Amino acid sequence: MVSNPDDVTAIVNTGDDAIMHGLHVSPDLDTIIYTLSGEINPETGWGRHSETWQAMTTLRQLEREPGDLAWFNLGDKDIGTHLYRTARLRQGATLSEVAAEIAKGYGVEITILPMSDNKVATMMKLAAGLAGGASEEISFQEYFVKLRHDVEIASVRFDGAETALAAPGVAEAIAEAEVLVLAPSNPVVSLGPPLAIDGIRSAVVERVANGKPTTAISPLIGGQALKGPADRLLVEMGQEASSAGVARWYEGLIDTLVIDEADAGDKALVEACDIACVVTQTVMDTPEIAGSLAQTILDLANR
Repeated sequence: MVSNPDDVTAIVNTGDDAIMHGLHVSPDLDTIIYTLSGEINPETGWGRHSETWQAMTTLRQLEREPGDLAWFNLGDKDIGTHLYRTARLRQGATLSEVAAEIAKGYGVEITILPMSDNKVATMMKLAAGLAGGASEEISFQEYFVKLRHDVEIASVRFDGAETALAAPGVAEAIAEAEVLVLAPSNPVVSLGPPLAIDGIRSAVVERVANGKPTTAISPLIGGQALKGPADRLLVEMGQEASSAGVARWYEGLIDTLVIDEADAGDKALVEACDIACVVTQTVMDTPEIAGSLAQTILDLANR
């Protein structure tokens, strides 16, 4: 164990949240909780292991047009989590309260905080309409799941972020953390939503201005994302898919960027952005590599 779980807080993107099959689904919150509890499905990287799909099989049998309703998969065990969240929210609980309850229920010891208790929705504007016509704006889940992120994007916006408040404890956690780490997630659509909330972005900017360690881990290896569209989205948003492109994307928000050994040649380009650069293994194939990466980041803070 690199750090005591009581000392770790995860601030989680909820821009992907959606109502699916009548249930409130929080993909990023659940993926983190399932991963930390050992419940994650190793085959998919989301949902729960040893999953069954009887509910979705029935839905596909009943839907009038193939793919009309069943394009978003929820496993039978996973549905239980969403049933609980949906019921508690309808009872008046906040998303923060429900996230804490679910994390506790799965035995997760670190503090899990959604970025906001307010609704913020990631919206993707297509570079061309689905039929080649006028541009169309779709939800993140339609882009990522239904269209399998295989379309070009003209712009991204975070609906509701302009008025959303950081969830209780989020700004304080950012300000008081020994080190703040921006995980190797998609800079545009995973880190973008929380950083679009003024109370979060300003807290991060203030950290950097005060010289408090603030580190990002690049999600790119050799200019490519291990999975997902992070590389393509950076390019579509006018940035290059490289360690230097990630550094420029986070300019003013971090003091250090950790990049993989495969991208060691980009070190000088990152440092030209006035951002320190650390080269190490970042592909967390094993718990040992993940622990080593975490230790490297903590060592940076201790310096």
